[in-house]
Amino acid sequence: MNLESYLPVLLFIIVAMGVGVGPLVMGRMLGPHRPNPDKLSPYECGFEAFGDARMQFDIRFYLIAILFILFDLEIAFLFPWAVSLDAIGFFGFASMMIFLAILVVGFVFEWKKGALDWE
Repeated sequence: MNLESYLPVLLFIIVAMGVGVGPLVMGRMLGPHRPNPDKLSPYECGFEAFGDARMQFDIRFYLIAILFILFDLEIAFLFPWAVSLDAIGFFGFASMMIFLAILVVGFVFEWKKGALDWE
């Protein structure tokens, strides 16, 4: 094996480690250390913690979050499509309309099933 061919990879790893770890070490060494009871408290919201930290969350929270991500990604597909609409022509327009129709059908299904209702 030719070790000289791996030199750029090794250099990249060293620089990446320096960029990742360097600021943490510098902040620890150069930053002020003035702990007080307010900073060391588990919550900075003004009152002590109540209940168990391992309490169960309502599954609807996760469902709403996943649906938001799904429909937010739809917008990410719309930007490049809108920019290149002249180049892709009618076929690109029809393909995006089919894609949006599928998403609208899914959205209506979620709405009718009550997945977006928070009761």
